[in-house]
Amino acid sequence: MKTAIIGLGYVGLPLSLQFARSGVEVLGLDIDSSKIDALHAGKSYIHHIPDEEIAKLVGEGRFCASTDFSRVAEVEAVIICVPTPLNSNREPDISYVLKSGDMIAPHLKKGTVVVLESTTYPGTTDEDLRTVLEAGSGLVAGVDFYLAFSPEREDPGNPQSIVADIPKVIGGYTAACLEKAMSLYGMAIHRLVPVSSCRAAEATKLLENIFRSVNVALVNELKQVYAAMGIDVWEVIEAAKTKPFGFMAFYPGPGLGGHCIPIDPFYLTWKAREYGQATRFIELAGEVNTAMPKHVVECVAGALNASAKAVNGSRVLVIGLAYKPNVDDDRESPSYKLLEMLNERGAEMAYYDPYVPMIRASREHAHWAGTKSVGWDEPTIRSFDLVLISTAHACIDYAQLGQWARCIVDTRNAMKEIETKSGKVWKA
Repeated sequence: MKTAIIGLGYVGLPLSLQFARSGVEVLGLDIDSSKIDALHAGKSYIHHIPDEEIAKLVGEGRFCASTDFSRVAEVEAVIICVPTPLNSNREPDISYVLKSGDMIAPHLKKGTVVVLESTTYPGTTDEDLRTVLEAGSGLVAGVDFYLAFSPEREDPGNPQSIVADIPKVIGGYTAACLEKAMSLYGMAIHRLVPVSSCRAAEATKLLENIFRSVNVALVNELKQVYAAMGIDVWEVIEAAKTKPFGFMAFYPGPGLGGHCIPIDPFYLTWKAREYGQATRFIELAGEVNTAMPKHVVECVAGALNASAKAVNGSRVLVIGLAYKPNVDDDRESPSYKLLEMLNERGAEMAYYDPYVPMIRASREHAHWAGTKSVGWDEPTIRSFDLVLISTAHACIDYAQLGQWARCIVDTRNAMKEIETKSGKVWKA
């Protein structure tokens, strides 16, 4: 079953490689020609995917990439892995999904399996995408072609996250659609989890991410409450983890980042309003998490004030621009918010991140585009009035940081049990 995978980012590329490793001939499609050129050259543009793996599969002819969407006519299956961001009004933007549907619809042939993996609200697959595909192809879903939804579960930077081993939830538009989608994923994924419909599968992904959002909000709130009581929330979490049942550890931070947790809850709250339903619990969690950068900025101001310095005019270094440790993915990173908020208060800002050597141009962070990471050496670190740990990459030498930095604000407990030479560590 020759398969096309649309969108060769943090989800689509690992999935493409897994199918290719499993013996499936894979056609990767993306509108970004620079990605296609890199893949043809056997080069990876995602840090945790080695060049050698891409070069091997390209060289063996099991994986090729193109910007030509008419080549969908060559395949028996299409998997869509494109972004589903929020628009400027914080409302769902499924335009990338619908545009992908528009581009492939004229080239669909009878019997093709189409699966959406992009996280979205219930009804996107069997209403919005189906309408676009049927209108553009003249075919009928469930009769002439097969339609399904299977949420991505990629966890970049986690060495335990192996695509083939992560159970795959699949929901079909019809029973026949489910059967065909199961056959497709069965070639590359070890365990399949069928559900009753596309909507049930879409709702499953939202539940997974809302669960994390709500629990992170809880510990973010407790961090501030316990701090006021003189209690270290990190110590409390470590102690609570020893309970062998009924508890799952979540950790506080400077805010939420990545393409899932800061965005997906809004998809459900938006769709719920169509049914006259309130999502107060989810929205409250969003408010708590969204407010965390402001809390961190106040901690920075307090730490500087203790050294008789104001935020205005101080030099502040943010450690970690990626949204999570050990990856190069900076989408929705709270570090950007911290950079912007402190800069607005007059601080001279810089960042250090070995995974993000330069800030790429984007609509959201145009002001910072082209800014490069500072070097890692004692004179550079000492030149800053304060170092703010926003993302705790494992490759950073925190013992050195403790010896070099004048003052540290730690949002990730990275400085736990590390001695400092002169600067005080403030937890935020």
